[in-house]
Amino acid sequence: MPVAYLLVEMHVTDPEGYKAYMAAAPAAVKAFGGEYLVRGGRQEVLEGDWQPHRVAMLSFPSFEQARAFYDSEQYVLARAKRAGMTDYFNMVLVEGVAAPV
Repeated sequence: MPVAYLLVEMHVTDPEGYKAYMAAAPAAVKAFGGEYLVRGGRQEVLEGDWQPHRVAMLSFPSFEQARAFYDSEQYVLARAKRAGMTDYFNMVLVEGVAAPV
């Protein structure tokens, strides 16, 4: 079964308030077998005109587990903590390729 990835682009407008979300989200991620691969950090646009403010990328064992994480009560509560803390928060769930045999 291929892994799944959550790709997130956001513009945090209240960094101090956003810390509550950053403290709450990891437990929900871990509860569904997820892990952070990228959580902010240095970035450089190599092609195109995309200028993200902040990028995160998470890995989950499957598409279904990632979706269950997103819909979980634990993550719903975490999402509520980021309300009003960002100008935008875009998230897409994508299934990865199956590893070659």
